[in-house]
Amino acid sequence: MERTIKVIGKGQLSLTPDTVRVRIELIDREKEYEAAIRKSAEHSKEVREAFIRLGFKAEDLKTQSFRVDTEYESYQDKEDNCWKQRLVGYMAAHSLKVEFPREDDLLGKVLYQTARLSGKPEFQVEYTVKDPEKARNKLLEKAIEDSRAKAEVLTKAAGVSLAEIVTIDYSWNTVEFVARPMNRMMAAKCLDSAEESIDFDVTPDDIRVEDTVTVIWEIAWK
Repeated sequence: MERTIKVIGKGQLSLTPDTVRVRIELIDREKEYEAAIRKSAEHSKEVREAFIRLGFKAEDLKTQSFRVDTEYESYQDKEDNCWKQRLVGYMAAHSLKVEFPREDDLLGKVLYQTARLSGKPEFQVEYTVKDPEKARNKLLEKAIEDSRAKAEVLTKAAGVSLAEIVTIDYSWNTVEFVARPMNRMMAAKCLDSAEESIDFDVTPDDIRVEDTVTVIWEIAWK
């Protein structure tokens, strides 16, 4: 009979964010489909040109999603007194993101330029880490170390010894290395200064993440 012990190890990390991620969403509504597409393209071009003026490359601004939805309104038909719906137009939604090293001065300039855009986009500021893969690997290492430490305590108390690993079960959970110190807001509302920058004095908390692995160890009698 195979003698084993199954232990769930938990890894925990606290990371100081070193990268800023700004998400920008452009919403354009027009009565005609082609007009909505055209207006969205104009506003997207304006966004890219604004970032190029700040020293970014055009490819630094990444499109996350683009969609065009139909919009309807309810009305009461006078002939049969029934409520119906009719098409009133189209909404084009373009979501973009840009990442850069954590610098409050640069972030202030980015928000200022965003606030001046004619499309009046919404934005969200997030803080993350430059190398999430390195952090993810460190998190898994800590989870394995925790599993071993727990297994050693249990086997010692039971009077047996820890042998080889039989299996490692990991669910590949999505771990987000991100801090969001503020909700989504309109960039134009931040434009209350004559300076070419917005004083964005926000200190994000450290990013705290955790993950687990399940390890089955073989045990041997002493």
